[in-house]
Amino acid sequence: MYRSRLGNDLSDVTLDYVSSINDDSEIALYDILGSKAHTLMLYQKNIITKNDAKKILSALENLKKEKFDSSSGAEDIHELIESLIIKKAGMASGGKMHTARSRNDQVALDIRMKIRDDINIICNCLLDSIEALVSVAKNHQKTIMPLYTHLQQAQAGLFSHYLLAHADVLSRDFQRLYGTFERVNQSPLGAGPIGGTSIPIDRHSTAKMLGFDDLVENSIDATSTRDFVAEYVAMISILMTNLSRISEDFILWSTSEFSFIELADEFTSPSSVMPQKKNPDVLELTRGKTAEVIGNLTAILTTIKGLASGYGRDLQQIKSSIWATSKISISTLLILKSMLLTLKVNEKQMKKVTESSNLIALDIAEKLVQEGIPFRVTHKISGILVQLSHNSKKPISKLTLSEIKKSVIGTKVDPKIVSKIISSTTVVSSLKNRTSFGSSGYDEQKRMISDRIQKINNYRTAITNRENKINSSIENLEKQVKEIIQ
Repeated sequence: MYRSRLGNDLSDVTLDYVSSINDDSEIALYDILGSKAHTLMLYQKNIITKNDAKKILSALENLKKEKFDSSSGAEDIHELIESLIIKKAGMASGGKMHTARSRNDQVALDIRMKIRDDINIICNCLLDSIEALVSVAKNHQKTIMPLYTHLQQAQAGLFSHYLLAHADVLSRDFQRLYGTFERVNQSPLGAGPIGGTSIPIDRHSTAKMLGFDDLVENSIDATSTRDFVAEYVAMISILMTNLSRISEDFILWSTSEFSFIELADEFTSPSSVMPQKKNPDVLELTRGKTAEVIGNLTAILTTIKGLASGYGRDLQQIKSSIWATSKISISTLLILKSMLLTLKVNEKQMKKVTESSNLIALDIAEKLVQEGIPFRVTHKISGILVQLSHNSKKPISKLTLSEIKKSVIGTKVDPKIVSKIISSTTVVSSLKNRTSFGSSGYDEQKRMISDRIQKINNYRTAITNRENKINSSIENLEKQVKEIIQ
């Protein structure tokens, strides 16, 4: 339909090569909505008649129920929809729908509408996952576990503290996406192919009808820029990287060597030949899908980095990367929530490992500091105690006074003070005494859980308000459409 300048139609092979019709199913409804708003604006500005608007809008309304034929010969969904409108409304009316519009601002519009909806969906899924993390944390405020650095046991901690750490990470993912929405929710419609139009349209009107906060003002920027796509996929890449880290922890902790957790059966797979196996395939796929999303970001950045200003057909190729990224992140978050809420935690094993690992070494050093001894001295004393414990194959708490004396050689520290501190220091006392803001101490867990619950509620209110604003605009648009076509 668009090849009036050219003498021949595309061959089947060439059409298959240039067509994006299969990828465009994700934005078909957005294209219909955008066309409705554009048609209403043309009518309101007296650019087309009410009769023309009625025929076009009636045809668009009927298209919402239609299954689009990918073998139609159209290059993309925009051409297909317009050709169907002309077929249903007639050329005299349907041929006016594309007045003062280009496929360039159409596709930018559709992508922005799709991404903004996906952001809201993902934000809601994020809040569900954060809520699940906080809920499980609430049940494990007394569950002792070792905390790790360099994959080596570092300090005694609580499972709730670990879960809250990831809740905070995902909260930042939420905040990043929430901020990205503001830059996505800008209307490019009416920018034309690149330089605008001489027809007296009202871009602000269509933006309002479709629930946008504002316009992408500059027509070049509106049609040819895809930085908002790169930003969106970059934010999802960071999110997926964070989900991959959780997955890696759970993969390790579900091994027989750790036995800290057990995944519910529905999130594991058996071996084809080894009946004892319970493989964490879902978590492994999360790591793999994270790589795919990072690849999508690389593909998008590589595409747009080499383009001159103005629309280039290269941009067509990034659409499938956007849809795949959204789908992966949404499904991963849905699975994570369910996995967390069905997780079995081996509290006895976690505590056993914690108590057998001399993780009170730092606590002993800090108690000696409170006796007025420089930390670097107490660090050395504690380090020697760990070495003596390792060599004698018994915990620090079982060291004799004569062994403890070896740790203070060359210092003025009374070994009896060290012995007294050792006898009063346990994993439990360590966690009771851990009072620094944001620490893994018992008291801080209650405060942080309460604070996170309040934040989740605030985030939900903010997202609901955004969704309601868009829905209200679309409902009002549909109401205006019905008034004309009835």
